[in-house]
Amino acid sequence: MCGIVGALAKRDITDVLVQGLQRLEYRGYDSAGVAVIDDKGGIQRRRTQGKVKNLEQLIVDEPLTGFCGISHTRWATHGVPSQANAHPHVCDNVALVHNGIIENHELLRKQQIELGHEFDSETDTEVIVHLVHDELKASDDLLTAVQNSIQKLDGAYALGVLSQGNNNRLIAARKGSPLVIGLGDSEYFIASDVFALLGEASKFIYLEDGDVADITLDGVTIYDEAGKEVTRPINETELKADNIGLGRYRHYMQKEIFEQAAVLKKTIDGRIGDGHILESCFGEEASEAFKSIEEIQIVACGTSYHAGVVAKYWFESLAGIPCHIEVASEFRYRPHIVNKKTLFVTISQSGETADTLAALEISKGLGYAHTLTICNVPESSLIRASEWHLMTRAGPEIGVASTKAFTTQLTALLLLVVALGKHNLLTKKQETNIIRQLEVLPEKVAEVLRLEPAIIKFAEQFEHAHNVLFLGRGEQYPVAMEGALKLKEISYIHAEAYPAGELKHGPLALVDEHMPIVAVAPNNDLLEKLKSNLQEVQARGGKLFVFADKKAPFEAAEGLSIIRVSEIDDVISPIVYTVPLQLLSYHVAVIKGTDVDQPRNLAKSVTVE
Repeated sequence: MCGIVGALAKRDITDVLVQGLQRLEYRGYDSAGVAVIDDKGGIQRRRTQGKVKNLEQLIVDEPLTGFCGISHTRWATHGVPSQANAHPHVCDNVALVHNGIIENHELLRKQQIELGHEFDSETDTEVIVHLVHDELKASDDLLTAVQNSIQKLDGAYALGVLSQGNNNRLIAARKGSPLVIGLGDSEYFIASDVFALLGEASKFIYLEDGDVADITLDGVTIYDEAGKEVTRPINETELKADNIGLGRYRHYMQKEIFEQAAVLKKTIDGRIGDGHILESCFGEEASEAFKSIEEIQIVACGTSYHAGVVAKYWFESLAGIPCHIEVASEFRYRPHIVNKKTLFVTISQSGETADTLAALEISKGLGYAHTLTICNVPESSLIRASEWHLMTRAGPEIGVASTKAFTTQLTALLLLVVALGKHNLLTKKQETNIIRQLEVLPEKVAEVLRLEPAIIKFAEQFEHAHNVLFLGRGEQYPVAMEGALKLKEISYIHAEAYPAGELKHGPLALVDEHMPIVAVAPNNDLLEKLKSNLQEVQARGGKLFVFADKKAPFEAAEGLSIIRVSEIDDVISPIVYTVPLQLLSYHVAVIKGTDVDQPRNLAKSVTVE
């Protein structure tokens, strides 16, 4: 989850390293550091606790210059956030940055201490730099030293390594954590995400698991896990540096909430036509294979898991296909009984989520018919490892709390429901209606965004709340789950979601005049049931905040506040009702003064277990 940037050029690359970290700060922001080889061939390092701006100021106070360097922004796993635990780590003539977790670090540390090594940090990473140091003494070649060192590592890593005496050489290696090489004009870069290098490079090489890259001013040579020289494809990105600017918005989260009407249109563009789904968008062979699918298994984490829960309702109620949904970290560690005609679906914003990647790998030995990934990042590990994929086309999402990635995932999943359902219980009339609703979806979301002033007034009443309940029924229950997750992520208010019918089975004991209760109330078959549940709350003095369909028979009253949402078809209501909950969470966080885009203890891309 940390951010890595490295550079090798014929110019001072210090600013490149720091600016790259600023773009990657959503991946980790407990501490930051940079190391370069100076004009005398020595390693110069600057590290600081806290955000990248602290590192930037430190470099102003204590300048450094170099043509070869590495930098890092950390999300703490082993060891508290501190300057001592910040990367890069140095051992004599070697400097190194690392993303991932080394599972056998305790054994390696013990062995190295017995050999006389002294440790300056609590991190698992420091054992790697000591390994490379010892191997470099034995081989006198940095590439060989790194190749030999990683053979002793258990776990996941993305590495950038430099050493004194190798002033124009940078070694990169990856296993289980993403790493990309940027190709400039006779200069080269590495990063854990292409965003870091926008403006410096437009062509990229994505390293595969086990790859080690030897980068010099003469070019890039890549070796696979077996040590054999290999060629990896060069990819060109259309992303520009200004694509990830804030523009007129206060935070990235706010910007990304308001981008949803536009990106949802991108998600469906070219995938529907003449009242039907163009099944080829899932892969050339998918259309025929879909005919034989009998079950769906969805695996995901966090917000993506909530998207999968919504999809379960859709698959079973619309398509008539049994659907199972499981958190990836749980799927990995239990036995499975598999129907051989099951489609295995993974969902991830980044495509680098470690637990989801591991679950996909495990699935390949369990006999699933096919694998399909729904993802936002082209060339991500999950995309490359899956048989088929559907891109959400949400564009860069910088805010740690996912917004547009979630609604585009839901839209992509609905496309999949139709593509599979048409071979099962979904009628032509239903398909036509879903297509019609997808076509109006961007405008329906735009209408909800215009409710922001009313939602701000709701938010003002949450400033002193310590606990919040979110309620929904049917496919709105996972929407409530997502609403609760957003609020707790960015406002630090404890929030939980329940199916409204479960109130009387325990949560009702928590309800009093100090606890806000948020409910989503589309005008559907479960509305009367939901109203009865909400009356249970009112009878106990709870404060209700309801997002209700304009035609839903609700009346504002003491303890009951309502925001009316335009009339929406049931099939797209989970997507639309998600948006006001995002705005509510955002404005509560703003009122409370939290760091909206970079909430404490969290990172955007979870690349470790």
